[in-house]
Amino acid sequence: MTDAPKGPVMFDLDDTDAQSPSTAPPVPDLETPAAPAAMQQAAAMAAGRPNRLARWFWGLLTSIIVFFAGIAAWDFVTGLIARAPVLGWIATGLVALFCLVLLLITVRELAAFGRLRRVDRIQSGAAEALADGSLAAARITAAQIDALYRSRDDTRWGREAFAERQTDIFDADGLLGLAETTILAPLDARARAEVEAATRQVATVTAIVPLALADVITALTANMRMIRRVAEIYGGRSGTLGSWRLTRQVLSHLVATGAVAVGDDLISSVAGGGVLSKVSRRFGEGIINGALTARVGVAAMEVCRPLPFVAERKPRITSLVQRSLTGLFSATKG
Repeated sequence: MTDAPKGPVMFDLDDTDAQSPSTAPPVPDLETPAAPAAMQQAAAMAAGRPNRLARWFWGLLTSIIVFFAGIAAWDFVTGLIARAPVLGWIATGLVALFCLVLLLITVRELAAFGRLRRVDRIQSGAAEALADGSLAAARITAAQIDALYRSRDDTRWGREAFAERQTDIFDADGLLGLAETTILAPLDARARAEVEAATRQVATVTAIVPLALADVITALTANMRMIRRVAEIYGGRSGTLGSWRLTRQVLSHLVATGAVAVGDDLISSVAGGGVLSKVSRRFGEGIINGALTARVGVAAMEVCRPLPFVAERKPRITSLVQRSLTGLFSATKG
C-alpha cells in the first residue's frame, strides 16, 4: 500500500479551470419530478375506461340498490296508507313528485345527448364534403350550421353575412371557409377566452396552493367546466352525463395521441429559456399544468366545433398560455 504524501499541498490560484461558488452549477432539486403529474393524473382519471367486469359490477350494484330502494319505498308508502291514510297519501305525493323530477332530468339528459349527436353529424358531413370536394354536401352542411344557430342572437350578424355571400362561392372549401369566418369566428373568440380563464385558474392554484391533491382536483374540475362551457358556446349544450361523456372523449383523444406530455420547449417559449431552473418548483408545475389545460381546451374546441379549422387558424398553445399567464408572471417576478 502506498502511503499518502505528507507535507503542504499547493493550489494554483490562477487556474482558470477551477470552479468558484459563483460559477459552480446549481444543486439539483431531487424532489422535483421530471414532469408534474397533476394534469396527467386528471387526464388518466377522466379518460380511463373500466374493463367489462368492472362495468358489470357497477351496473348490477346500481340495479340492486335501485330495486331494493323501490321495494322499500313501496312497502313504506302502502304500510303508511294502511296505518294513517292522510300521511300515506302525502308520502305518495312526495314520491310522485320525486319521480316526475327524475323523469324531467332524464329527458334533459337525452336532449343533451341529442345535441351532441347533432354536432357530431355536422362534423362528419363537413369532413366528407371537404374530402370529396362536393359543393352539394358543403351546402347541406352549411344549412345545418345555419339551423343549429338560428335561435341565437349572437350569431345573427354572421348568418346574415353568410347568406348574402354564399351564392358567390362555387367550391366546398370556400363555402365552408366562409361559414367559419362569418358564423364561427365570434364563437371561437369566446371559446378561447374560456380556455384562457381555465388555464389561468389551474396554473395559479398549482403555484400557490401547497396541498398535495389540490392541483389534481382543480385541474379535473376546471377542465370539465371548461369543456362544458366550450360545448355550450358551439351549440352542443350537455347535461351532467353528457359533460362527462364529452370530457372523456376529449381527454381520451389527448391520451391516445400523447398530447398530455409537455416539455421544456413549450415552457421556454412562454417564460424564457431554462424556466424550471430559474423559478420555484411550484411555479414551474403551475406553468406546465396550465399549458396542458390549454391543450385540453384546444382539443375541446376541435371536438365541439361544427367545422374543422380550415380557413381560420387553430389556436396556438403558446399564445393561449402567454395571454392567460401574463398576470401570473408579473406577480411572481415582482
